[in-house]
Amino acid sequence: MQTDEADRDLLAHLAENARLPVATLARKLGLARTTVQARLDRLEASGVIAGYSVRLGQDARPALRATALVSIEPRSGPAVLARLKSLPQVRRVHTTSGRFDLIVTLEAKTTQELDETLDRIGEAKGVRSSESLIHLSTKLDRGA
Repeated sequence: MQTDEADRDLLAHLAENARLPVATLARKLGLARTTVQARLDRLEASGVIAGYSVRLGQDARPALRATALVSIEPRSGPAVLARLKSLPQVRRVHTTSGRFDLIVTLEAKTTQELDETLDRIGEAKGVRSSESLIHLSTKLDRGA
């Protein structure tokens, strides 16, 4: 779907605060409220807006966050992904190009929970190797 400058401005405002009322968005964009509502409906129906979410503050997040860089055997992707989906500490999985095949984002309440999760990932059938990185602090967070 094609988006114009008004759509991109609307999306930028929503990315900053998805709870802005339509009337406030209309005022910020210099458009009629009904126009903004129609644009929102169109962006949602076309899948440009997939949903609205809450970004948890630092105090509400689990104590530990980590990234696992995973290399997998050829044609083992579906089995490895199924294993990762079964682990509640796994928050996101991205495929990549380069030395590693997957980037896995993890959240855990304790070091023991994180350690056990990393062990389960490393032991999964089809995983060739993994490397983990513990997140120490967040310097910039623009996403949900």
